[in-house]
Amino acid sequence: MEIQVMNRQRRVRLDLSWLRRFAARALEECVDHSGDGVFALKKMPCVEVAIVSDAVIAKVHQDFMGIAGATDVITFEHGEIVTSADTARAAAAEHGHRTEEEVALYIVHGLLHLNGYDDTTAKAKAAMFRVQGRVWEGLREELLQ
Repeated sequence: MEIQVMNRQRRVRLDLSWLRRFAARALEECVDHSGDGVFALKKMPCVEVAIVSDAVIAKVHQDFMGIAGATDVITFEHGEIVTSADTARAAAAEHGHRTEEEVALYIVHGLLHLNGYDDTTAKAKAAMFRVQGRVWEGLREELLQ
């Protein structure tokens, strides 16, 4: 099982080396957390993360979900996670951390979706965000040293 992180935008500078290390560790952590008991990540040979612009993610959002506008992350059940670097930069500035850390949060979120977590109800969202927070914070501490 592997995870590939590809930067498909040019506007936001990112430390891809750090993001790739984070994504590999996040995959290791998330594979054992299943929201539905299916553990779909264990059956995927590869997860692909595409970091794109707001314009690109807005088009994906409209084309595949019928929702207008940019969003932070979209996950496809076959193993693709699409994240917006523009949205991550804005959110990172708001929360006081690096853009890479925000993209890393989106990667964890996408991995958990792939592994059966759902955030469509308050109860499911709370459960997902508990795991997401533990994984993200733990790996940030580990990889920012």
